[in-house]
Amino acid sequence: MHSYLNIIDFLKKLCYIIYMAKLNFYQQRDIKNRVKMGKYTEKLPDYCMDFFIGIENNTSSLTRYNYAMDLYIFFNYLANYVFHKKENEITLDDLNKLKSRNLEQYLSYLSYYEMDGKQYRNDEKGKARKLASLRSFFKYLFNHDMIESNVASKIDTPKIHNKEIIRLENDEVKKLMETIENPIEFTKHQKEYNKQTFERDNAIITLFLGTGIRISELVGLNVESFDFSQNAFLVTRKGGNQTTLYFSKEVALALKTWLEKRATLNLPEDENAMFISLQNKRISIRAVENLVKKYAQIASPLKKISPHKLRSTFGTNLYKETRDIYIVADVLGHKDVNTTKKHYAAISEDMRKSVADVIKINS
Repeated sequence: MHSYLNIIDFLKKLCYIIYMAKLNFYQQRDIKNRVKMGKYTEKLPDYCMDFFIGIENNTSSLTRYNYAMDLYIFFNYLANYVFHKKENEITLDDLNKLKSRNLEQYLSYLSYYEMDGKQYRNDEKGKARKLASLRSFFKYLFNHDMIESNVASKIDTPKIHNKEIIRLENDEVKKLMETIENPIEFTKHQKEYNKQTFERDNAIITLFLGTGIRISELVGLNVESFDFSQNAFLVTRKGGNQTTLYFSKEVALALKTWLEKRATLNLPEDENAMFISLQNKRISIRAVENLVKKYAQIASPLKKISPHKLRSTFGTNLYKETRDIYIVADVLGHKDVNTTKKHYAAISEDMRKSVADVIKINS
């Protein structure tokens, strides 16, 4: 009987692999998020699924997955410190008993807590995100007459202190590109590895610095996403919207050089990913993070440079050149220009100072 169940389980996994292979990157990512979300929702009360079904048409699978994680943390807290019962046994009547102080205590708890044998910490940004998840959840329950009041709406959002934008200066960008081409500080093993990946790594970092796309957007690119006659490419933004972006001749050269190398690889016929791992499949987000970190540690050892910091470098340079926050917001894919203003407020201050002496009164 045990052997029979193992065979059934194997066949299910095989069918899943075959099915996933027929889907594109974004469809695969959506299914993976749904599967991961299910590992949390199965531990929550049934009425939580009403919430996830209710918001499905207006949210991405990644957003719902994050909501599921946040709600599980919240219900785990309620189970252990408020109601002393299992997470999935907490009723709507129990939620009706919650007071503002219960949620305020929960936010304090998030500063440092242990769950499922692991330790976690949250700064004000992490707390604000988890509170936003609760607000969405309680709002849904209240609007659908499932609870009597929306206690989450009474809680103030933690004050978030804006952090300095970490970005590369022009000399650091130059050193970063030189490091990719000639990594003299690498070990012998790293140098051999670099010979196999130089064209790809150079194209990836050049594309980050030249267009400011997100890491998830880069990983999802296909060869057919690019039109070199227009120096343009189609990128799938957060939420699934597609946008055409344009790149410089310098970026085009790096991409074409990589495509020439890519054409020599022994890839599966149906592999259309633009950027490929050494396993001859679409490169992963983790691999891109690691390769950026590897080169950046040499080029700028005092700064923790990630793909997002390369995006900030592009945004900074674009803002300095155009002085148009709306153009920057559009190219970066920010839905709200206030997000862009918040990130580049410090640069605006520098610009205001720089033009102070432009107008002459007694000329």
